[in-house]
Parts: sequence; structure tokens; C-alpha cells
Amino acid sequence: MGYSSLLSFSLGFLLLFHCSFAQIEQVVNSQQRQQQQRFQTQCQIQNLNALEPKRRIESEAGVTEFWDQNEEQLQCANVAVFRHTIQSRGLLVPSYNNAPELVYVVQGSGIHGAVFPGCPETFQEESQSQSRSQHSRSERSQQSGEQHQKVRHIREGDIIALPAGVAHWIYNNGQSKLVLVALADVGNSENQLDQYLRKFVLGGSPQQEIQGGGQSWSQSRSSRKGQQSNNILSAFDEEILAQSFNIDTQLVKKLQREEKQRGIIVRVKEDLQVLSPQRQEKEYSDNGLEETFCTMTLKLNINDPSRADVYNPRGGRVTSINALNLPILRFLQLSVEKGVLYQNAIMAPHWNMNAHSIVYITRGNGRMQIVSENGESVFDEEIREGQLVVVPQNFAVVKRASSDGFEWVSFKTNGLAKISQLAGRISVMRGLPLDVIQNSFDISREDAWNLKESRSEMTIFAPGSRSQRQRN
Repeated sequence: MGYSSLLSFSLGFLLLFHCSFAQIEQVVNSQQRQQQQRFQTQCQIQNLNALEPKRRIESEAGVTEFWDQNEEQLQCANVAVFRHTIQSRGLLVPSYNNAPELVYVVQGSGIHGAVFPGCPETFQEESQSQSRSQHSRSERSQQSGEQHQKVRHIREGDIIALPAGVAHWIYNNGQSKLVLVALADVGNSENQLDQYLRKFVLGGSPQQEIQGGGQSWSQSRSSRKGQQSNNILSAFDEEILAQSFNIDTQLVKKLQREEKQRGIIVRVKEDLQVLSPQRQEKEYSDNGLEETFCTMTLKLNINDPSRADVYNPRGGRVTSINALNLPILRFLQLSVEKGVLYQNAIMAPHWNMNAHSIVYITRGNGRMQIVSENGESVFDEEIREGQLVVVPQNFAVVKRASSDGFEWVSFKTNGLAKISQLAGRISVMRGLPLDVIQNSFDISREDAWNLKESRSEMTIFAPGSRSQRQRN
């Protein structure tokens, strides 16, 4: 059971941002036993397939693509997956989800903002009244400087963690496209609606089809009425909304009834103006337990080779981001793995001990094989850039790169996901007594020794080792 109950917001944000993680944990521990476990589904997987997005939704300044959440393997993992392609000067309008979300920046750069209720607006500009001394006192009092919560510069390789219900936005301030692939963990206990992705959009003019899953309640309801979906302000009473914001009803009408259907990725006419520190922002906390709630690190770059957990100069590397190096993931109960295999290299056959693994191919291609508990192959295909495949918990999997190399990012449904290897220096075979191997497979002692000891690499295997041994 994770710490996700914290982000149900029931503890009150106005108090939380004064607390350290250590203090928060004392409160959370008393509530964990009462929280719902992760939603369980039946995973009767007979055959897996490499998945492509099924729905493509055009916006004014970009495209959003959804994988079909009704696919059996996505139902098994209880996740929704989607991809945004944002054009230069495109803004993904603020929205929030019913489930925790992880975003991987496939390419490009931009700006990301998230708003945590109760946390202070720490980015502040000098008020206009201070810089324009000629104005009268009454005029100056109305021209205070802008304030907003922290924004973050994002780039290729960044992992962004977003709790359920937290409003966030992304802007492409670069010259090339900004491509993001995201996973929403609808099976997480923080989601107390149905097991489909629900996106609640605060601006723009979202299409009805923007809901990421199957026929959700909100979709079927608007279909019956023959209404076009819109942002969540559109259905409120005009007068009540005007009083709530202390604005006139003409402005409310503009918020509720946008004339042009722009979608959820809108074009910014002039460069987006946000407050941003001049110095380079710190990317991770030295000590996550001392982070306060409002200053939690939300992103970490997984492409940086210096962060690799395992590195083979002839084979590639594997890097993990989890609750240990990005503490917010202890609450979301999610983690990420980035794999890079060089030409014809292999990642050791293994299984995910405590998580489903949703594998998205970011570059190159390679062969993947997945084996079920019955010893049956449920997947054996060449998989390429842009495709997705789910590896259910405990199913054994092996990856081998093609001559072009092979790179992927895996979203895992546990804050401290673990694997157990079948081959290599830290494998199950290495840990078994020789006689157990010999008798289990009915092989000679020499063959048992070769099976146990002949591969000395850890997780990433360089190509050509077997042929070299055969020549020897």
C-alpha cells in the first residue's frame, strides 16, 4: 500500500505546505489501513499485441492521440495512455485527471506548471505601482504585480509526476514540436470514479472525444443531450459564476461559449509571458524527506547517462526513477525505467516482481518476447518506435535490439518496482545450488554449471558472447 492517501487532499493543503515529509508520514500512517487497495482486474491474457493509438483528436496547435483503454492488456494493467504533439507556441490548456499521471518528454522543450491548492504563489513580479511612481495612489493600488505558482522548464528525457486532481498546463516555447507520452494510473486508489480516464479541462474548447477511455458517464450523458463537450466552466449558471469571480456576465459568456472550437492545445498569439528564475533550477532534492509539500520536486531527467543504474559499455544502460530518487512517487505509487540497448544487445530475461510494466518504444526497434505462467508465448514480435506493449506482473520478458539499437521507457505501477533476472550475475540461476539446477532440468553437472556461471554481466548483455564461447 502506498502513500497516495495524502493526495486525496483531505488533510488540508493550507497546513500541509508547512510540514516536512517526515511529519506528513506520521499523519498518513494512521489512515493507510483504511484506504482502498489498488483496483484489481482479471488478467486472463492469452495474447499480447504491439499497440498503436486508436483515436486522433486535432486541436488548433497540436494533436492528442489515445490508445484504446478497452484493449485487454491496458485493462489488465488498469492504465490509460495518450500522447500530445504540441506545435511551437502551442499551449496545452490547464486540466486535471481523476488519477495520478506520469509524463515522459519524448522530444522538444517547453514550460510546465502545476497548481497545488493551498500552496503560495512563490513567483512574483515587481508591482507596476512600484515602477510607475507618477500614478496616483488609487491607481497604483489596483496595479499589483502578477503572482503565480512555480513553473518548470522541461526538455527531452524529463519525467513529470502529477498527483490526481492537480491542475497543470504545458507550453511549447521551442522551435520544434514538443512530444509527450503520458500514462494515467486509473487503477490507483486515488481514483474513486470508474476505471476510465476522465480529463477535466479548465480552458479551451475540448472535443467530446477527449475522454481517454471507453464510454464514460459524462460522454454518454452529453451524447443523449446532443451537446458538444466544453470546459468545466461552461455549464455553471452565469450569474453565480459572475458573483464567484466578481466579474461581469459578459466575461462569463466568453469563458463559457468560445466562438471558435480550438480544442485543448491552443495557439498563443504572442510569446507566453510567465515568471521564471534566471538561474538554473535545481532538478532534484538532496534529501527528499526534508522537502515540504509545496516545494516537492515534480520532474527528473531519465535520459542522463550519469544516472544509469546499470551500464555496459558494449551493451547499453538501464536507468530507474522511483520513490527513492523522486520522492513524490512514493505518494503516486508509480515508477519509470529507461532502457538503451546498443546494436544487437540484450536485456536479461526477467520478470517484474511487484508491478505491471507499460513499455513505450522511443527510438529504434527490437524483438520482445513475453511468456505467461503456463510457459506459453503471449508476445513474440518486432516492436518499433511509437508502439506500446504491456508486460503483466510476473510475466517473463526479454528484449533484444536490432542493428539500429533499441530504446524504451517503461511506466510501472509501483513506487519501488523491482525485477528478478533469469540470467546474469545477479540472477535467480546464480542463486540456486548447482544440484538443484541439475535435477530440475535433468541435465549434466557440466551443463548446470554453464547455465549458472557462463554469463558474468549483470543486466545488459553485449552481443556476440555466445559465439565467442563456441569458438573457444
